[in-house]
Formats: sequence, structure tokens, C-alpha cells
Amino acid sequence: MHASICETLLLASSALTLSLLSARAQTGAPRVTSPNGQIEMVLSTGAATDTAGQLAYEVSFQGKPVLARSELGLDIQGQRLLGDRVKIISVTSSSGDETYRMVHGKSNPVRDQYNAIRVELAETERLARRLNLEARAYNDGIAFRYVVPDQRSIKELRLASERTSFRLAKDATTYPLVLRGYRTSYEDDYAKRPLSGLNPNDLIALPFLAELPGIAWVAITEAHIDNYAGMYLSHSRSEARTLEARLAPRIDEPGLAVSGQTPVTSPWRVIMIAPEPGRLIESNMVINLNPPCAIADTSWIKPGKTAWDWWSGSQAKNVSFQPGMNTETMVHYIDFAASAGLEYMLIDAGWAAGGTGPNDSGSDLSKSRPQVNLEQILKHARSKNVGVWLWAHWTDIDRQMDEVFPLFREWGIVGVKIDFMDRDDQWMVNWYRRVVKKAAEHRLMIDFHGAFKPDGLRRTYPNLLTREGVMGMEYSKWSARVTPEHNVILPFTRMLAGPMDYTPGGFDNVTREEFVPRNRFPTVMGTRAHQLAMYVVYESALQMLSDYPEAYAGQKELEFLRVVPAAWDETRVLNGLPGEYVTIARRRGNDWFVGSMNGWTARELEISLNFLGPREYMAEIYADGPDAEKNPKQTIREEKRVTAATRLKIKMASGGGQAIRIR
Repeated sequence: MHASICETLLLASSALTLSLLSARAQTGAPRVTSPNGQIEMVLSTGAATDTAGQLAYEVSFQGKPVLARSELGLDIQGQRLLGDRVKIISVTSSSGDETYRMVHGKSNPVRDQYNAIRVELAETERLARRLNLEARAYNDGIAFRYVVPDQRSIKELRLASERTSFRLAKDATTYPLVLRGYRTSYEDDYAKRPLSGLNPNDLIALPFLAELPGIAWVAITEAHIDNYAGMYLSHSRSEARTLEARLAPRIDEPGLAVSGQTPVTSPWRVIMIAPEPGRLIESNMVINLNPPCAIADTSWIKPGKTAWDWWSGSQAKNVSFQPGMNTETMVHYIDFAASAGLEYMLIDAGWAAGGTGPNDSGSDLSKSRPQVNLEQILKHARSKNVGVWLWAHWTDIDRQMDEVFPLFREWGIVGVKIDFMDRDDQWMVNWYRRVVKKAAEHRLMIDFHGAFKPDGLRRTYPNLLTREGVMGMEYSKWSARVTPEHNVILPFTRMLAGPMDYTPGGFDNVTREEFVPRNRFPTVMGTRAHQLAMYVVYESALQMLSDYPEAYAGQKELEFLRVVPAAWDETRVLNGLPGEYVTIARRRGNDWFVGSMNGWTARELEISLNFLGPREYMAEIYADGPDAEKNPKQTIREEKRVTAATRLKIKMASGGGQAIRIR
């Protein structure tokens, strides 16, 4: 019998239990302060704490305002705003401090330390409706959520929208991801705009990043979305520094966002705060705000790297068969995975019988096409100790889940990549949860593509390894939108929510001038060292080697891809600015890996290795070659002895990078 790696390890002080037992009522304005005393949230309902009025909050960092008075409330169909004309009934304080282990993530173990308050409110109007607000203060941010208790006047909550607002204390530089609507795959360009210049008509996805000069870097996202709709932001039409929440509407009733029997609990509204942007990347707030692992035995959940046939167009060179979605090609990719030390091979769209609908929907997932002998492929994969993943359209999973999940396990399939959901309304949010729970029952891992942002669900169901929700490398097949600048914005924006299946590994590296989108044998902008660094910078427990096998043959850089892990014990961000550059160091066991990625401006950086232990280490460095700006495939590999006192100089070409293994 295997013990779950998710098993919680309580700290000796066990502050979580003790504080809840000794919870006390506050006097004065309800407030909660982070354990280190640097972040504070204050709640109010009017000019004074005993005045019935509009529920609102303020947030400060190191004594400076981050969010000015921002109003809170729930817009319920057929009723007046819940959150206005309320008074505080009671305030209960608590704190938590525990350490738990994760199957995969940016750090392991994870510490969950916070101070908390629970504020009970009631209206002064005739119905006297009740509303609770729960808030937590971490050393890296604030989180709060609404709880609508079961009560006579609200038995079924029919929520049209939230009136949650975020009024930043001053104008800011922001990095919004503007989407065309609520039915998208979160795949678009991040912009750089003044907060006051955002268009009120724009629908802004989360996470949302802002720099408040002289105060802090702030990111807004959400955590633990359960039986609720996904949240977006829009710029206020009347207040230049205010952002307002928007909820994804239901498809069957567009004027409704959330419906459910009370009590109803919203997701956590997360406000990450740090003095520099790299600290936001290190944060574990999103997973900390989710329930503990629900899987008793997690020994079968294994992060790793995978070969993949789709991006390169099922290509192969100098082979005796016709490349494509057929048995011979899949066997060829499995052989590559085995020789390169990869754990997995992912067979993408086109393997299943049928598939006459849009984007290969309408397939029969219980059968493969005649040209794909799945039995032979899986037998060969077992002989090579390579696990096989299968792609599926979400509508086919929805129709056949109960039938094919046990069948997949019987076949020996290890995971399913599910695609094209493109929504996060309440029904779809619940569908994600139903999928990962059912998959766990049959020991299947999951990768969501065409997906909304992560919300920390992987803590509860770690068989969810990763998800897309990003404009990744696939866009280089048909556009020039995936640039080094875009790549260096992603760690500070999309990746703050969680793992990101960008699908790196393009080895046909070209300059911006040479780049031409193409579906067969696609190329990528930026240097090869830039691509190598992605495996350290980008967090994902399932990392693709996206190019075709012959692209890696005989290339010295394949050795780095062979050894770089897909899960980590420690993460430290050494430097970085969104869209400019970033350097991240991650540790697995005793080995450290460092990835530096650069935007379009060539630069030199110096990094300290003071995170190393007292011993001497060997650094294996893959750097841009001296001619990398003209020949982006060129890298220089060198080894040097280093210690914690070493300061390494990193020279990166335009669109360049550097990847280091320290052992």
C-alpha cells in the first residue's frame, strides 16, 4: 500500500488548529494582517464601523496603499444588491500554518501560512439578508471570498454578477490579456498599457498584472473555482483606476452566471503583492487556497516529458515509411522517446475512429482508425517503457467518459489530453472537476487544452498535470505572434495562475527576418538557447518535446532536455521584467537548473549563485553562440566549477537565452 505524497505534514507549532480553537472577535474596523506584518486588508461598511452602508475593503503594502476603497457585493436576480446597507454582526480571527507535499509543482514541500478573518454581515433592511466574507492575508498577498449562508430569503442563489471591484491606489502600468468574449481558449497577445488607458469595452482575462510605481507589483487572479463561473475584469467607465469583476454567463441563460442552493461559496479573489515581479512567480497562494489532495494513492501520478506528433505535422526524415497519423509514425516517435529518456509519447488528433465534426469531434474513442493499430503501438510502447497519452475532443469525452476511461486504463493508457472546451461558465467549471475526479478513479492523468486559466485544482487532484490557456508555440505554424517578447511576458502573467503547457522544444530556430509561418516543418523565432531555457522557466508537469525526432538527432542540446525535470523542489526568480528578460533557478534533489530568456534587446546579466549549498558544483552551460543573432541555432556548451560565491555572467543575443545545469 502506497502512502499519498499529498499527505499533510503539520508544523510542530500547529498554528492552524490552535488559532481556530482560540478564535476571537475583533473590535474596531475588521482587518487582517500578513504574518510578516507587511500586507494589511481593512473592511468597512461606511464612514464608521458601526454605520450601515456599502461593504468595501482597502489593501496596503509596507504602509502604502495598494487598493483604495473598493466596493464589494453580489447582484442577485430579482433582488437588490447584497452588500449594500449592511452592518457587521461579528468578526472572527484565526491563523493557519501547515506544510504539505505535492506530487508536482514549483516547490515541494509547500508552506501554507496566513492570518484570517471571517466577517458576518446582515442587512438593515426588512429582509435582513445575511452575507459572510472570509479573508486571508499571506506574506505574498490577500485573498477573500463571499459565502451566502442558507437563509429564508435566499434558498436558491441566482447570481447575475458580482460587484467586486479593485480600485488601485494610483495609475499603473498593466499587462492585460484582452479576449474577444467569454467563449475563448485564453490564447491571445498580452499588451502593455496604462491602467487609465484601458478600454471599458475590453474583457480582460486573469491573471492581470500591474506595476504601481514606488509601491508594489500586483497580480489579480482567482483560486478554487467550484460550482461557480470564471471571473474576468473590465475597466470602469466612471473611475480611471478601478477594475470591475465580470462573470462568465451561462449558455442556456445568458443573464445568469451562477445558480445553486445556499449555502454558496465564491472562489477566492486573489491579490498577489510583491516589491518586484519575480516574487509573484515564486508564490504558492493559488494552490494554498485549494482543498488538500483527494487521491489516497498518488504513486501512479508521474510528471515527465513527452514526444508529440502534432506540432511538427507527424514529420520524419530519411525513413522507410510515409509519415502521418499511422502505426509506423507513432512507433517511430515512441522509439525517439525511449532513446531520449522521455517518459511519454502523446498521440494527438486523428487516431480515433470517426471524427467527422469540427476539430475532429464526433470520434468513437473506443476504437482507433484502421491505419492506427493502437494495440500494436501500445505493445511497442510497453516494450520501450514509454507511457502513451491520447488526445480527445471534449465533446467526445463528455459523451463517452464512463465507457472509455476504464477502457483506456485496460489498454494501458496513462493520460488524456482533452481539447477545445473554450469556456469557463459554471457548467464547464463543474465539468473539469468531474473529468479529473473520474480520471483519478481509473488512474489517468489529464492535460486540458483549449482551457481556461488554472485555479489550483491540481492540489486536490494532482492527476491534473498541466493545462494550456496560453498562446503557445503552436501559433508559429500560422502566425508571427509568438515572439521572444511574448515568451518573456508569460512567466509574469499567465504562469502566475499555475502550470502552462506552452509546448516548447522547437529546434528550427530562425531570426525575425527569416521567420515565415508554415504548417509542415515549422520554425520558431529566437535562439535555441531561448528554447532550452523554457524547460526551466515555464512550469509544467508535462513538458513537450514538440519537434520531430530527426530535429534533435545529433544535437548536443538534447542532453539538456534529457535530464531537465518536469517537477521541482524549490524555485527562485533571480531577475526579470515582463517582456524584457527573466532568470529562474529551480532545484530538484541536489541539482539546480537555471533558465534565462531574453526579449528582443541583446543584454548581459550577472547572477549570484548564493542559493547553492556549501559544496563545489559543476555547471554545464548552454549559451547563445557569438553569432547567434544571425544563426539562432548556434549554442556554446561549456563546463565550469562553481560555488555559492560564484557570480555568473549571462550574455544573451536578441531573442536569446541560456540554460544551465548545476550538479
